[in-house]
Amino acid sequence: MKTNYLLPNKLKPLGWILFIGGIISGLIIVFSNYEYEPLKAKVLSIFNEGFLGSSEMEYFKIIETGISGELASVAIIIGGLIIGFSKEKVEDEFIYKLRKDSLVWAIIFNYFILLLTIVFIYDLTFFHVLVYNMFTPLLFFIIRFNFLKLKSRSHEE
Repeated sequence: MKTNYLLPNKLKPLGWILFIGGIISGLIIVFSNYEYEPLKAKVLSIFNEGFLGSSEMEYFKIIETGISGELASVAIIIGGLIIGFSKEKVEDEFIYKLRKDSLVWAIIFNYFILLLTIVFIYDLTFFHVLVYNMFTPLLFFIIRFNFLKLKSRSHEE
């Protein structure tokens, strides 16, 4: 079975380190009400309007800002992609089917949850939901795929 899009299995531990580290960092930032900002750096901002439109729009400008949230987000996304798209030790057609079914389920479930939040959550809270929604498809996929693998192993025994 040829799966050219999958990464080598040996990258999976790195993915877990990035993913869990990013989630822990992100939770620290969220629970500190975004006040915890240990890392500041000058970065290229392609588009900058200030917080809630408080200043004029600026394009391609170097700004100084906190980058902890961005680093946590990048770690979650890259780690999640590595976990989700690394080969298993035994990559057979059953694993391929589990991966495909989990991915479809995760996308459908994610958009169902998003539809509920569109209908029932408003204002700045909805913005927070959209931020979390960047990560939920990967999270749902990883949880579902690993749950189905674990469940299939327990049925084999």
